Amino acid sequence: MLNPKIVFTYVLLLASFTATAQYTEVINSNRPGVSRSAFSVGKNVAQFEVGPYLVKEEHTPLKNEASGFGIDFAARYGLLWEQLELNIEGTYQNDTFTDNRSVNSPIETDRANFRYLTLGAKYLVYDPYKKLGEEKPNIFSYHANRKFRWSSLIPAVSIYVGANYDAKNNSYVPYTNPLTRPNYEGGFSPKVMISTQHNFNSGWVLVMNFAKDRIGSDYSDFQYILTLTKAINQQWVLFGETEGIKSDYYADNLFRFGGAYLWNKDFQLDTAVTFNTKDTPSVFSFNFGASYRLDFHKDPDTDIDNGTNVLEEYERKANRNKKNKKKGDDSDTPSDSGKRKKETKEIDFDDEN
Repeated sequence: MLNPKIVFTYVLLLASFTATAQYTEVINSNRPGVSRSAFSVGKNVAQFEVGPYLVKEEHTPLKNEASGFGIDFAARYGLLWEQLELNIEGTYQNDTFTDNRSVNSPIETDRANFRYLTLGAKYLVYDPYKKLGEEKPNIFSYHANRKFRWSSLIPAVSIYVGANYDAKNNSYVPYTNPLTRPNYEGGFSPKVMISTQHNFNSGWVLVMNFAKDRIGSDYSDFQYILTLTKAINQQWVLFGETEGIKSDYYADNLFRFGGAYLWNKDFQLDTAVTFNTKDTPSVFSFNFGASYRLDFHKDPDTDIDNGTNVLEEYERKANRNKKNKKKGDDSDTPSDSGKRKKETKEIDFDDEN
C-alpha cells in the first residue's frame, strides 16, 4: 500500500515543475469572450477557435437597422518559444442593412465583408507564476503550501503587435450608414495591445486587454476588455465580460455572458450572448462555438534544479534507500540519526490545526 506522505511529496515535486511552463494539459481557449489571454497556446501547439453567431442592430436616431449572421475565427500557433504565439483572427459578417428614412419605402443594402482581419504575434514578457513555481514547496506541511501569497496579485503580462487588413469600401468601417459614409480606401493598419492575466484561487481568472486599433487611419479606436472567468468544476466554466470602444466615429459599451464545456482535453464547446444598453445602435448577438487543438508539444520533463526527470529522480532515491536498508547502512553517526528523527517528528502532514 502506498504511503500517503510519499504520494503527497511526489505531487508537490511534480507541481513545482509543471508550474513553470505555459503549456497546459487541457486546451486554453480565448473563447467564448473576445479578450486575449496573456499566455500562448504552448510551443508546437496549433489551435483553432471558431463560432458562428446571429446579430441584430437597430439605430433609433438614424432610423436604420441590420440583421444577419457571421462567424468569428482564430488560428493560433506556438512557435520557437513557450512565450511566443503567432495568430490570425477575424470576423466575417453577412447581413442586410435597412435604411428606414425614405418616405416611399425602406432602402435595403446587402453587406458581406470582414469586420476585422488581423495577423499578429503575442509574446509573454512577464510570468509571475513561473517565479512562484520555482519556489520550493514545503514538503513538511500541507497547510504551508496553501497559504496566501501577496505576490499572486501580480498579473502575467504580454504584448501583442498585429496588422489589420480592410478591403476597399468595407461597409463595416467605421460602423455607420453605408449610404452616407465617405469612401474608404482600405489597406493595412497596425494594432497594438497589452494583455494581463490574474489566476486566483478557487478557479477565478481575470483577463484585461488594452488595445489601440487601426493606428494611423481615420477610424482608429481605443478598446478595453475586462473578462472574469469562474471554473465551476473540471468541465464547466462561466464568464462575464465588458468591452469598451472609443473613436471619433463609434463608441460603445458591450456586455457578454456565457459559458464553456470541456469535452476532452483538446476540445471545448461554448456559447455566449452580447448586448449593450444604448440605441445608437442597440446590439444583440448570440453565438455558439468550439475550440480544438493539435497538440505536438514535447515536455522537457526535467526537474528545476538538476535537469533530471522528476519520476526518475524519485525512483532513484527510493531504490537507493532500499539498498541502504538491505545492506544495514550504518554510515550515519548517532547525532545524525537523532537529528533526522527530530525532523521527522516535526512533519505535520496530519496537522489539523
